Amino acid sequence: MDKVFLKSADDLMLMRESGRLLASVFAFLDARIKAGISTMEINDWVEHFIINTLNARPASKGQYDFPYALNTSINDVVCHGMPSATQFLKAGDIINVDITLEKNGFIADSSKMYMIGEVSPLAKKLVAQTYEAMWQGIRAVKPGATLGDIGFAIQQHAAANGYTVVREYCGHGIGRAMHEGPQVLHYGKPNTGLVLREGMTFTIEPMINQGEAKVKLKRDGWTVVTRDKKLSAQWEHTIAVTATGYEVLTLRDEERT
Repeated sequence: MDKVFLKSADDLMLMRESGRLLASVFAFLDARIKAGISTMEINDWVEHFIINTLNARPASKGQYDFPYALNTSINDVVCHGMPSATQFLKAGDIINVDITLEKNGFIADSSKMYMIGEVSPLAKKLVAQTYEAMWQGIRAVKPGATLGDIGFAIQQHAAANGYTVVREYCGHGIGRAMHEGPQVLHYGKPNTGLVLREGMTFTIEPMINQGEAKVKLKRDGWTVVTRDKKLSAQWEHTIAVTATGYEVLTLRDEERT
């Protein structure tokens, strides 16, 4: 993984704005994601909104030659699902929409789960507990804590609810580049790994499986699915380490208290 860059107060001001704009993209989507729409429609709405309304750049498009503005991961898709004009949402689906946005040279990265129509109680629980697992990781962030503390908090919460943590994919440093150091694993041991310092910025984005942790990559070279075909869920925020704890740079309005 690349070098860890500590962000200045000016850098964080710009990252905060990128995060605010990205949160507004999800607010834009909230009333639009429903049964009957295609995942390519979601992509096209978001790309148009980011470029034409926010005057920003969809940072995922072209990154590693990825052709779209976002990822749409439905049901047993763990991450990196590719939008498709022939893939339509239906009642009972759970979908993760993962979006990046660059403004003024700094990138924000976040994802949110949507439940389409009436979903099963087991799916609801997975979505809710994955969200809480992310927050358990976020709450572990403060100067002097370690990356192992974050991973341990997430892993413990997932295991306590009978779930497994995907190990092949992780969070990452972020700033002027989408992927900077450090790697942020969603499992680990307390008091191990890199010590957190004020000015670090990274994503926390646990992928939690209903069944086994094992995954496989589909032939398109992007889409990752669970091997046992059971459900997977993911939530993501971009985080800054502050002098006393953390700041969620991509916090959405419904998460503010």
